Amino acid sequence: MEEFLQDLNESQQQAVLYNEGPSLVIAGAGSGKTRVLTYKIAFLLESGYAPYNILALTFTNKAAREMKERIASIVGGPTAARLWMGTFHSIFSRILRVNADRLGFTSDFTIYDTSDSRSLLKSIIKEKDLDDKIYKPASVQAIISNAKNALITPQAYQVNKDLVESDERAKRPLIKDIYQTYWNRCQKAGVMDFDDLLLYTNILFRDHPDVLERYRQIFRFILVDEYQDTNFAQHLIIHQLSKGHNHICVVGDDAQSIYSFRGANISNILNLKSDYPGCKTFKLERNYRSTQNIVRAANSLIDKNKEQIRKQVYSENAVGNKIDVLSAYSDFEEGYMVANRVSEMKRLSKYAYNDFVILYRTNAQSRIFEEALRKKNIPYRIYGGLSFYQRKEIKDVIAYFRLAINPHDEEAIKRVINYPARGIGDTTLGKIIECGIHNDVSLWQVIATPLEYTLPVNNGTLNKIQKFKELIEEFIDANNKMNAMDIAELIIRRSGIFTEIYANRSPENLSRQENLQELMNGIQEFCSLRQEEGVEEIALTDFLAEISLATDQDEKEDDDSDKVTMMTIHASKGLEFKNVFVVGLEEDLFPAALSKNSERELEEERRLLYVAITRAEENCALSYAATRYRNGQPTAMPPSRFLKDIDPTYLNMPSELKSKQNVEDSIYSFSSRSLGMYSSSRSSFFKREEPVLPSKKQDLPLKSYSPRLKRLDAVNTSSVSGGSVSITGLDVGARIRHDRFGSGIVTEISGEGDNRKIGVEFEQVGKKQLLLKFAKFTIIK
Repeated sequence: MEEFLQDLNESQQQAVLYNEGPSLVIAGAGSGKTRVLTYKIAFLLESGYAPYNILALTFTNKAAREMKERIASIVGGPTAARLWMGTFHSIFSRILRVNADRLGFTSDFTIYDTSDSRSLLKSIIKEKDLDDKIYKPASVQAIISNAKNALITPQAYQVNKDLVESDERAKRPLIKDIYQTYWNRCQKAGVMDFDDLLLYTNILFRDHPDVLERYRQIFRFILVDEYQDTNFAQHLIIHQLSKGHNHICVVGDDAQSIYSFRGANISNILNLKSDYPGCKTFKLERNYRSTQNIVRAANSLIDKNKEQIRKQVYSENAVGNKIDVLSAYSDFEEGYMVANRVSEMKRLSKYAYNDFVILYRTNAQSRIFEEALRKKNIPYRIYGGLSFYQRKEIKDVIAYFRLAINPHDEEAIKRVINYPARGIGDTTLGKIIECGIHNDVSLWQVIATPLEYTLPVNNGTLNKIQKFKELIEEFIDANNKMNAMDIAELIIRRSGIFTEIYANRSPENLSRQENLQELMNGIQEFCSLRQEEGVEEIALTDFLAEISLATDQDEKEDDDSDKVTMMTIHASKGLEFKNVFVVGLEEDLFPAALSKNSERELEEERRLLYVAITRAEENCALSYAATRYRNGQPTAMPPSRFLKDIDPTYLNMPSELKSKQNVEDSIYSFSSRSLGMYSSSRSSFFKREEPVLPSKKQDLPLKSYSPRLKRLDAVNTSSVSGGSVSITGLDVGARIRHDRFGSGIVTEISGEGDNRKIGVEFEQVGKKQLLLKFAKFTIIK
């Protein structure tokens, strides 16, 4: 024990060794919180706690695996394997399966992912003959999810005056009915969605105090990672389990609370001391990840938030480069500016492409950067694309797996009742659904005994339904006798999916074959690992439980190839990169327009930028565009207010951001005249060409100043004299600024009349030919 404690700094040691009562570990970015959690669990084991008496909750399976592996290296694999360690959803699903009968479920309930839930809601909205433009399935799903995370059941929802009136104001008065129908259909199908795993655990503990007391006795010490991301349902479960002994340690960072849209409540960590009197706070303030300049810049930003636990994060790494603030004339030019920087830094330094990440506020921003990277022949990956388990062929197979365990699973039936094609079309499926609703039974009950429920189909269709029923019954029977690997192979072959996918070697089918093989590899690996852990009977149920509880980060594909990474800032939390570009730092984009009506939401946007900056180890750049295409036309975009929240001591800024004292409200007063002045041939994190300094007159608000620039908006034939376009000042060597491409030099003029063209060498996007008849640019005198 003494040996591994030497690996900790003083603050980390104190947090690990204190176990007399409740404790809160405030772990600043890059401060080694995983190491503290790992060593604390090892210390508890050394202090006499049995592994099965320790509950450790994380937000991703990946985090749980990493911690378990580290603990195993200290105390041994068999001991680590007996810990109750995993995500909230995986741990609580284990508890629910053991006690499912108390809630009217069987232990083999299946779990709906987001797409399953949305599909069912879409069906319900259609069945109720509601307008899906008003009752948008995604919006309805979010409302129901928020209700469940607030522990509001359908019955409670219907009598909640505020919720009902809010729905009525939004012209969606039947949300309460959709919620009740969705709840009933899930129960009949024997399924729970992700939010149900938390809601039903709370119901279980509320209605069955003997169950709660049993788990209180089991979990003698509780540890929670990323506590700032917990919602009300999670917070209440933890509070109930720890009540009495109060042996709890939560780790988190209020400055990285960025998931309120998922129900996360920052108050859970801010008010922890009121929930646990005598709670002791430890602060991990040394950042091991980033340079001093990056850490200090991030500190100066987050210091502007009022709602926080104060701390002073510091770094003993190299001072490092200042953070670059990059200004582009347009969003198009911003894409090329970032691509040029990546290319140059790779050429001039030791960096590989996978040392770079581009972080954006919304997924929609990725397109321009994809285009710019492709034009520069820079390979890239987009994090957060379609996950492996969301691919069609995989979801088809998984649907059959689910039916072998729970034939009442409505979404699984709808997905594969006619795949591969067996002559049971949408019309017949619609009759089965309608019959189930009319008789208040599951779809499987109708399929199993169609005559009992007078299903209105002909004998030929009845025979097809009978064959499907017999196929599923075969799988159900086999599932009771076979292990996960054997039943999976049986299902893939007997269902007809193997024949369907291996029918030919088209490029599409080859990809599907590879995915199917990868699924079997995954099942084989799952079985092997369980065998290594001493589990003798490995059921298909266990495999489904594992994959159905995967989180966003767990779904990231292993890809060791050298590529630039692109992702939203929300997806980047927990990751780190040597070089980080945070793009789109503009008002109404970052911070988002809707956040500006609430101080609390605005503070979360600021925390989001803090998270983005602290992903960087060595270099960080913040970029913004003066104009961004919206609704098909360029729109002026003032730089983000957050740029002036950062101490300029730690920034390399464009000149128009340096003299903010000259303008009363600088975030609305930056002229776009001086944007985009960095030379791509010289700009890098290490050296740059000085931008042209704006005059005092040019620092006036964009909408009111009178520029020195002559605007040429789609020059028309009326300006043509003698068969050619005559524009004063437009000669070879003239400097222009284009709406999309930014600044450049005219290198040639050719053609006559309507075919008059100019060749321009743009600083960021290279050489372009522009037809003067349609070109939109200004001449810089």
